[in-house]
Amino acid sequence: MPLNSYGVLSGAVAGIQREGQSDTPHYQIELVDDDGVHYRVAVNVESQETPSELRYCVVEDFRHPITAALPAGSGWTPLPPGPGGNGLDFIRGNLFDPATLRVLPPDVTGPDNDLADLLDHYVLRAKRDPDVRLHVFGERWGPEDGVPDKVFGFLPGNGVHDVHMNQGNSGAFRRDDGVWQDGGLLLHFGAESRWVAIFLAFQSQSWHTDDTTGHAIDGGPGPQEKIPVRVVGALVNPVGPAPEAEQVTLLNASPSEADLTGWRLADRAKNTCAVPATRLAAGATVVVPLTDGVQLGNNGGAITLLDPQGLKVHGVSYTAEQSHDEGWTLVF
Repeated sequence: MPLNSYGVLSGAVAGIQREGQSDTPHYQIELVDDDGVHYRVAVNVESQETPSELRYCVVEDFRHPITAALPAGSGWTPLPPGPGGNGLDFIRGNLFDPATLRVLPPDVTGPDNDLADLLDHYVLRAKRDPDVRLHVFGERWGPEDGVPDKVFGFLPGNGVHDVHMNQGNSGAFRRDDGVWQDGGLLLHFGAESRWVAIFLAFQSQSWHTDDTTGHAIDGGPGPQEKIPVRVVGALVNPVGPAPEAEQVTLLNASPSEADLTGWRLADRAKNTCAVPATRLAAGATVVVPLTDGVQLGNNGGAITLLDPQGLKVHGVSYTAEQSHDEGWTLVF
């Protein structure tokens, strides 16, 4: 079943505690909202299952429609899981390229060589600058009236955990599976007009999951496998009035011919249309006109390429700012 209380917490970083020697180590962050309410953010840096090292991805210049959809103000905001909301989904949300995921140990001797060091690089900077706002997606616990927080000591105990991928789990953790309920850290550096995103996943989690339950399913490329056919361009805002002739460009990056029979493209609302049933030569491109109600909105959107089994092969996203200029093809 999905997480009990999924949402996003926003505030300023007030403290940090590393737990490298714990049985279940976390990177602990003390967050304070604009009303002075304290929260603890417990970020997993090691898995209880083998292999124990987590996968991570840092997007230094994160551009995605989710940033414009974040709740105004600070504090905790519940988010209903499911498509059409403001939750995160590593598979369906096209938040980052899964091929960029890397593995790090939780906390080892030496500088800049573990996951806690990587988090320090961004969170310590946020702690030094109160104008940097941290947004944490995950599951809420508390408030625990009369019970002080076990790490930072504030009252009442209160916070967010499960700040990682929350689908495709194995074993006992399968009970937490769901879609559009993944965790993550988004930092807004206002002085630079820049977002940084940090995403974490366990190596035991599947990269292909059921669209309803979030349970693991077999088939399709994993997060570290090369993607033969990719979305490389999109004409989101064609010249002229609506309805516009939007189109998507696909590239066969592999050294072999690719049969696109049965493949489809999906928009942010999960409407789909067929890709021409063609055999795409190695290194060749094909321009796909969008039909059947598939639309690329000018206020930001997503494009997902699906194979004949309906499994995601590749996906991209874009913001309203990127689609502003009429007649220009976005290059991904």
